[in-house]
Amino acid sequence: MSDPVVLPTTHDQRPATIRVRRALLSVSDKSGFVEFATALAKLDIELIATGGTATALAGAELSLTKIEDITKFPEILDGRVKTLHPAIFAGILARPIKAHESQLQSLGLEPIDLVVVDLYPFERTGATAPMEEALELIDIGGVSLLRAAAKNWARVAVVSSPDQYRDVLTELDRTGGISEESRRRLARAAFARTAAYDAAIATYFAGSRAFPERLTLPYRKLKDLRYGENPHQRGALYVGEHDVSGTVAAATQLQGKELSFNNFADLGAAWELVHEFVRPAATVVKHAAPCGTAVGETAHEAYTAAHACDPVSAFGGVVAFNREIDEETAQAVTQIFTEAVIAPAVSEKARLVFKRKPNLRLLEAGWKRPDPSREFRSISGGILVQDADARDLDEFPLRVVTPRSPTPQEMEDLLFAWKVVKWVRSNAIVLAKNVATVGIGGGQPNRVGSVIIAVKGAGDRAKGSVLASDAFFPFRDGVDEAARAGVTAVIQPGGSVRDEEAIAAATEHDMAMVFTGIRRFRH
Repeated sequence: MSDPVVLPTTHDQRPATIRVRRALLSVSDKSGFVEFATALAKLDIELIATGGTATALAGAELSLTKIEDITKFPEILDGRVKTLHPAIFAGILARPIKAHESQLQSLGLEPIDLVVVDLYPFERTGATAPMEEALELIDIGGVSLLRAAAKNWARVAVVSSPDQYRDVLTELDRTGGISEESRRRLARAAFARTAAYDAAIATYFAGSRAFPERLTLPYRKLKDLRYGENPHQRGALYVGEHDVSGTVAAATQLQGKELSFNNFADLGAAWELVHEFVRPAATVVKHAAPCGTAVGETAHEAYTAAHACDPVSAFGGVVAFNREIDEETAQAVTQIFTEAVIAPAVSEKARLVFKRKPNLRLLEAGWKRPDPSREFRSISGGILVQDADARDLDEFPLRVVTPRSPTPQEMEDLLFAWKVVKWVRSNAIVLAKNVATVGIGGGQPNRVGSVIIAVKGAGDRAKGSVLASDAFFPFRDGVDEAARAGVTAVIQPGGSVRDEEAIAAATEHDMAMVFTGIRRFRH
């Protein structure tokens, strides 16, 4: 091992490398900890431990200094107070200058060079616990230790996660100390950890207040992405500290190239869309917009109908299912170039089929349904936050506004189309027949333009189809255009000052029209 740089004693200067002589240990997560502490002891580092941590190390037969041996004060208040003592914090916060060294010596105290602390698991267990239990999972001493050590990173190294054990040990073993670059990186991680911890607590106290005065978002980076939407943009994936099982972010990638920023965006839209349905459903999504969605008796039947909506746009898209993918379905999906596929489960035989397309990204997300509560969107200088659009039609009674009511088949298709139109960019129009989309139009500055696109995409299949519109028709032209294509029924929110004109147009064409009373914009 090379000799570490000696701490300066005459002025406040960051040493390139600090030698670690004394380490304070206080951890809740014991994974890998005994091995870490044992390795520190072998490097002749004095170990100072709190009560629970000392108990965890009892079997390792290490020489330990207990906190109370330094503070001369016992743990009190059921462990609420143990490390909060000047004898501990002076050892951490003392700067590498003569005045501080002299004060420590006069008080019989010594510097602490390494602080190893993780926090009570509030995010994992406290965030959903009753208030009385949650309060006991709010760490006070641990947060204070991390912040003190991170503040004094010029002289102290701070370890705030078991994920850091290996790198710290490697550096100690190689150089006998911790470099300035490493200390700065560790301090940054410690401050990020305490910030996320406080954010989780603030979110808990906000409770049902979805929009508190200060919005704190405790997200942690899961991985860097190759790039963002375009190669010249950087990108990364972050996940919440809460349970993210059943989501795209937590899905297991079974094969294929690394997922891109755009893959994640498309998969997110596709995964939530198929979970609108209880029956087996499939969707093909391109550029975060569906180009085909259907339900069927099986995943294969649903996929076949979804793909048929727009086979041209399906090329290079992503596909999502709300059922297990079997061999037959895998065979169908791999007939064309597909970027990514996600499902709750993938059978072993289906996996063998997908292996013939090694670049295809295949994800298994599990059976838990995604349950989004809030949505976020960045704007210049700020962030927009809203409730997720989770309301269903059972909360808003349907109202038939034309003399003719929908037939049972039309009503089934209308309700299906209404679920799909929620995921199409406004102004959104969906044509559906036999619980499958046949034409989709969206992202246009006027509604009749979206109708024209949907009708053109459907072609002859528009005849006998139904139409869903995410918002009201401001003029009758959209209804007239749909009628000319053979659409027989319409579902829309209603609410326009010209509703009577739209209703009159539907009546003239012997179309059924249903008002939902709820809008479905997706900008």
